[in-house]
Amino acid sequence: MIVRFGILAALLSAAPSTATPPSATPPSATPPSAIPALRHAWPGDALGRVESLAALQALEIDLLTRDSATLALDDWCAAHRIDAQGSKIVADRDSSVTKAPTADQRRQLRVSDREPIRYRRVRLRCGSHILSEADNWYVPSRLTPAMNAALDHSDIAFGRVVQPLHFRRQTLSARLLWSPLPIGWDHGTPIVGATPTLEIPEHVIENRALLVTPTGTPFSEVVETYTRTILDFAPPTLK
Repeated sequence: MIVRFGILAALLSAAPSTATPPSATPPSATPPSAIPALRHAWPGDALGRVESLAALQALEIDLLTRDSATLALDDWCAAHRIDAQGSKIVADRDSSVTKAPTADQRRQLRVSDREPIRYRRVRLRCGSHILSEADNWYVPSRLTPAMNAALDHSDIAFGRVVQPLHFRRQTLSARLLWSPLPIGWDHGTPIVGATPTLEIPEHVIENRALLVTPTGTPFSEVVETYTRTILDFAPPTLK
């Protein structure tokens, strides 16, 4: 079961959920072998489960309250020392994947059936760590020629390329794909089945958003799927 929650719920409460079934894969996800196991193991006891959920929700709150997911991941990677100091997010483009925009996406982007829309599939990486995978549909006529060239020929993340537009982010949906705790854990549901370490699935958060100019013109729709690698740091310890 996948729990859906809004921005307000993410900000004000710890939304409980159950784990995504092993066979369930988000639409934008890559094959299972693409996301390696974590270097750091999270304890499977009650404390470890609460701590890992708190970490997931801390990242999600940051993502939902900032306009650039790229900059949020820059900060997350640095703060948690997921890779070498000074590592910045880069986008590994996958040109083998193409996805035509749907009628609903054209409506969201406010373009006609004839307006060109480009598609860009990337994995956002901090050093050697893939933190998220993103599907991006954007309107090239609403970007500068230099921006379009950078998106076509470089590994610069989309958010960094379009930063001069001073864009705003409008969240369309936010989903916590996995939780280490059962529904109702915060009001009496027992936390059972403790294990030495947590079995964290490959994909843990999925967000969908529009990027718009300061005047409200949309130019991109993005679906971001965050991997378990966002938890690849040493869990907190009690002293």
